Parts: sequence; structure tokens; C-alpha cells
Amino acid sequence: MISRPQARSRIINVFRVHPIAALLGPRQCGKTTLARMLEEKEPCTYFDLENPVDARRLSAPMKVLEELSGLIVIDEVQRRPDLFELLRVLVDRPGKPARFLLLGSASPHMVKGISESLAGRIGFIDLSGFNLREVGAEQLSRLWSRGGFPRSFLAADDAGSMTWREEFIRTFLERDISQLGITIPAETIRRFWTMIAHDHGQNWNSAQFARSLGTSENTARRYLDILSGAYMVRILPPWFENIRKRQVKAPKIYIRDTGLLHTLLQLVTLTDLQGHPKLGASWEGFALEQVLGALNTRDTYSWATHAGAELDLFMVVGGKRYGVEFKYADAPGRSRSMHTAIQDLSLEHLWVIYPGHQEYTLDDKISAVPLDAALRLFDTLGYIKSPFCLPRKIRETAELDTPICRTIPAKETSKLPYQFPG
Repeated sequence: MISRPQARSRIINVFRVHPIAALLGPRQCGKTTLARMLEEKEPCTYFDLENPVDARRLSAPMKVLEELSGLIVIDEVQRRPDLFELLRVLVDRPGKPARFLLLGSASPHMVKGISESLAGRIGFIDLSGFNLREVGAEQLSRLWSRGGFPRSFLAADDAGSMTWREEFIRTFLERDISQLGITIPAETIRRFWTMIAHDHGQNWNSAQFARSLGTSENTARRYLDILSGAYMVRILPPWFENIRKRQVKAPKIYIRDTGLLHTLLQLVTLTDLQGHPKLGASWEGFALEQVLGALNTRDTYSWATHAGAELDLFMVVGGKRYGVEFKYADAPGRSRSMHTAIQDLSLEHLWVIYPGHQEYTLDDKISAVPLDAALRLFDTLGYIKSPFCLPRKIRETAELDTPICRTIPAKETSKLPYQFPG
């Protein structure tokens, strides 16, 4: 079994603030397994609402739950939105003898119920499939090709992994979508999903999708929001500001799991992918998901101008602006677009993430780094500021008394997860 220490740590951190934690993510991403791991650390009571026995046990939920203490796990909680009002009463009792871990998909009914009933009492943890830090850098190609869903990643061979993903897509379309309260024909959503796969890494064009589907632009956007809310699609919002240039104001769209992307594109093996026109876009989406999982910020955007300058990822961490480009190349270099982005957006630094093994400097504010090294860096970005873990140019001007950071003594620098050369 692959340990998931980061996800477990996030759950523990939520419980330090809130009596209820909601672990949300697509089906089969490992939510139940993660909850079972918590059982090993402390006693807990488990309810699976897809199990008829557990469902009957909660036929009178107040009588059952008010007598319990410790950790209580309720799986597939979106099936019982009526529980949210009850949970509010239970956690508001003096002494708060119980904590609740809710597992479920990002159902519109679930989110609505939580926002109305449990505001201020609940914290959210978004869970995806395995990430690179969990499986190790030596498994990068396998994770990229098969995606992060545990059964897909751990399959005996590529054919078995592909079969599992095809069945997952079918089940999601025919069963899960309807359980989210959405009444749209499965074939329509599949066609839309496939269209997104072919536009993976591109700016959203509602008019183009609407024409292809024979629907209105509002309907096409609704389909996009459905897949986004179900954790199947990533919508990366655009960043724009007053820089006297025409900027692109449409978001970029990605299939979040590259295994599902490759299935929709009928790419079975890594060899198939390497000969496909979407190779670079696939790497961009894969690396983007890994980076976003490592960052402790929601201030992440895409950026582009109508003149052709663009930045794959623009982020604000601790009041500082940074940029990231994703390049599938043996030795990526700098480009005019990168310098434009640094100047127009006032970036502190720009990293070029590529599937190599060596880090090197391209410019005072541009560095090329392998993906695994970038993840170790971004783990510290926003938490630690030390002249030993930042690029040379930033080291020279670093303000080490920034409140969100702490300075690391010289004797501790050998313990840093990553150091830039020079």
C-alpha cells in the first residue's frame, strides 16, 4: 500500500481547527482507503452509505450518532444531505465529544448543504489520485502515462490499466453523473469530455464548443462546470491587469488526470503518447497538477496576451509573484515570451519545468528545473525564506524578516529539501 502522508497531514490540520472535515474527490481516488489508514491511529466508527446495512443503521441518525464519540467516518455522504443539519447540532454540543470525517464527491447538493448548514464548522480537503511525491520520482513515466487513480496506476500492465480507465469513464457517465442530480445524456457528456481532451491545455472557447454540440454557449459552459465540479476537468482562470496590452480573458482547460486524458485520446502506452501531437500538452497538464498539489495557495492563474506572450502558470505566494513554464524538451531554453512575462507581471522568478534530471540557470530570473526538484522547492515556497533555497537574484534582495517566513540558521541548511546551485 502506498502511504499518503501529505493527505493525512492535511486532514489532521483541518481537525485542529474544525470538528468536521470533508474529504472530497472523484470516485476511486483513494478516499476510503485513506480513511481506513486513519483507523490504524485511533478508534473510529465507520458508515458507508452505499452499504445497505450501514444505511439502515442511520435510519434514526440522531439516536445513533449522539451516543458515539471519537472519530466518525461517513462515506458517500452526498446520498444523505439531510445529515448536515443534524451534524451541526451534534458538533455544537458542549464538550464536542465527536469529530466527523465526511467522504464524498463534489455533488452540487453536498456543497449546497454544507454551505448552508455547516459554515464555520467544516474544513475541506480535495483529494486526487496518487502524486509524484507519493510514488517517487522513479515512477514519473508510469504516473504520467497511467494517471493517478490507484487501480489504474497499480495495474499489472498497460492494457489492464487502460481497461480499468475505460470502465471508469463508462461508470462515471452512466451512473455517477446521474447520482449528482444531473440529467444529461451520457453520450452527450462523453462527446463533450472528448472534445475537451482534444483541446487540453488550450483556452476555453465557448462558441466553438457550442457549435460542435449544437447547443448554446451557456449550455456548453454548464457542461464544463459539471465536469469541473466532479474533479474531472481543471479550469485555470486567467490573470489580467492594466499593462496597456490586450490580454486573453478566457480560462485554460485541462483533463485533470492524464490517464483519463490518454484514454479519451486512445493512447495505451507511453510510446503511443510520444508520437502524438498532444505530447507537450499532456506533459503541461501532468506537471501543472503536480505543482498545484504542492503549492499552499489558491492564487494560481494562466496569462497570455493577444500579441503571443504567455505564461503557463502565474502564482502569488506570500505577496510575491512567480511564474512557471512547462516544456517537454531535453534542455529547454529561454524565450522572448518569458522575458515579456517577467517584465509585464513583475515576476520575482520564473521556473521552466521539464522532464530532465539537471537544474541549471538560464538567466538571472529564469531557472530550468526537473519536476521532482520543483516540487521540493514549492513545498517550501511561502513557508520558508532563506538565501540558501532561492535563486541567486532573489537571494541578493531577500527580505528575511517577512512575517510569513522564518530564516533558517546556516547549520540547518543541509537539511533543506532543495538548493539552487551557485
